[in-house]
Amino acid sequence: MPEQNIQGTEVCVSPAAGAANAYEKHWFCVSLATDGRVTMQDADSPECFLPNLRTSLLAWVDYRTGDYERDVRSGAVALGFSPQLVDALAGNQRLLYEDYSSEMGIKLPSIQIRINAEINAEINVQNYPTLLLLRRNFILTVHPILVDRRFIRLRRYSETIFKKVPIDICAEDKLTTLLIRIIDQNNDRNFEHLRQIEGRGDDLNRSLMDPKTPRALLGPQIYNMKHALITYLDALWETVDVLHDLRYGDADLLTNESSLLNRMGYLADDVSRQIGLAEHMSEVLASGLEVLQSIYNNQLQAMNNRIALLMTYLTVLGTAVLVPNTLATIFSNAAFNMGPQDFGWYVSLLVVSTVVSTVLAFVWVKKSGFIPKKMD
Repeated sequence: MPEQNIQGTEVCVSPAAGAANAYEKHWFCVSLATDGRVTMQDADSPECFLPNLRTSLLAWVDYRTGDYERDVRSGAVALGFSPQLVDALAGNQRLLYEDYSSEMGIKLPSIQIRINAEINAEINVQNYPTLLLLRRNFILTVHPILVDRRFIRLRRYSETIFKKVPIDICAEDKLTTLLIRIIDQNNDRNFEHLRQIEGRGDDLNRSLMDPKTPRALLGPQIYNMKHALITYLDALWETVDVLHDLRYGDADLLTNESSLLNRMGYLADDVSRQIGLAEHMSEVLASGLEVLQSIYNNQLQAMNNRIALLMTYLTVLGTAVLVPNTLATIFSNAAFNMGPQDFGWYVSLLVVSTVVSTVLAFVWVKKSGFIPKKMD
């Protein structure tokens, strides 16, 4: 039976083994006691976590909210964080790091990708904020439910993670170790979405190769892919900025231990590699645009060649018809007094003049370069 601690009207329930939905509650808390015992709880409000937070060596509280803008402030204040810290981070889109000595806040980007099958498989990349608030012995994470089960796996394995944290190390080392694990989990979830963008990019390249694809659809699809990559890269650069602020351990709440700070540097390296992959994909997409432009140019060149060839044939035919027509006009004059007895040589003259003028016109046009040497 799960343990229940009743305080007023709030009930905190320890997740039972095998209960998968226990890790998807709005509020979740895992704490490490002084004797090494790990306690996990979930609830609909944070008040019942306060006794454990006051006495624990290390704790993590995760809050999944359906209305991030409305609930982020009230949820953080309920756990003892100052409204000024929350307002500074939540009210400034570009501010990613704020340190108030006794408490600090970090804002990480959380990427969510959805593909709209109704609009030509349009890919929609959204960058949602995940707020990390730190005090001496615990970390609070706040993120929207819209973000794809961001820390569900971390919740499930949190007991094992906390049991591996040494009790005898200083509080700053414990807090930094937990912070690194949370950031790493958030990064891993972000990195998974690059595969979706790559898959959509492969579909777009296939469309570029298909000559039957309507050209009016390719422009919006290419723009959609470029916009998705820009949004994804912007989120990764924000993550790098945060890690650069943390990797020197300047904040009082974080450690100065070089081994832990090196792990922060490794996280930054991982993000930089993902940035390189995303930029490479952008280059591949740009090369696809060049291929598309080349196809258009080849099609125009082929059309120009066909028109030029048609004009050449018309020129030859016009010249061939002009000579016998001129001769017929001349000999039709009454001055020549031609009769039925002149039928034989007159017809022979017209036939010979037509053949000779056709051959001469074709040779002249060919030597003049009006006939394309190679037709597509």
